[in-house]
Order: sequence, then C-alpha cells, then structure tokens
Amino acid sequence: MARKFIFRGKSLEELQALSTEEFLKLIDSRARRYVNRMPVDYKRLLDKVRKVGEKKEIRTTIREAVIIPQWVGLKFKIHGGKEFKLVTIQPDMVGRRLGDFVHTTGRVLHSGPGVGATRGSKFLPLK
Repeated sequence: MARKFIFRGKSLEELQALSTEEFLKLIDSRARRYVNRMPVDYKRLLDKVRKVGEKKEIRTTIREAVIIPQWVGLKFKIHGGKEFKLVTIQPDMVGRRLGDFVHTTGRVLHSGPGVGATRGSKFLPLK
C-alpha cells in the first residue's frame, strides 16, 4: 500500500484548500516570518508561478523561498551557485526552502600528489 502524505495532520488536498493565513499557522516560525515579511523577490516569484503555471520550468535564484502546497508538481530550476538544477516539487517538500534541495558545494575528489609536491615524488620517472 502506498504511503499517504500528511503534513501536521492534514492531507495534500486539505493543504491546497487552505488560505495563506491558515497555512502559515502550520509551518515553523522561521518560515512564517519570511512569508509574512514577503520580500519583493518572493512576490515576483509568486507572480511568475501564477503566470507560467505547469507549462514549463520556473528558473529562480531565490533559494530562501518557502514551498507552498500549490507548488506541488511544479518544476523549478534552482540556482546552485554555478548552474541551475531541476527540482520537481514533491508533497514532502512543503514548508521547506527551495535551497534545501540544491547543494551549493560539490564533493572534492583529490588525485595523487603532483610532481615536486613531496620529497619522495622527485624521484618518480616523468611520462
């Protein structure tokens, strides 16, 4: 049986039916404060989401935007510092930030030391 999504005792359909003020009561205080202050760039993002809808991906650099229930199923291209990464909004992402799902730092894989990096590498034959 498939796992049913529940956020603070409410199903996804109930969350999508809530008004913004009712939804704000369910999220944590930090996210609630951000949405209440409503920065200009967050307003622009909300307008862009309404205008574009599900037609295509929405490109944004606003990593601190709080995910609302109406965005479930939408595709966002979120800036990770160097490139935009595609994220499809799932129900369990509601109430979190867009930037939580795109990492800004990659894993560094170092190779062996170069020639001259250590005393012992002086005696390695060059190619």
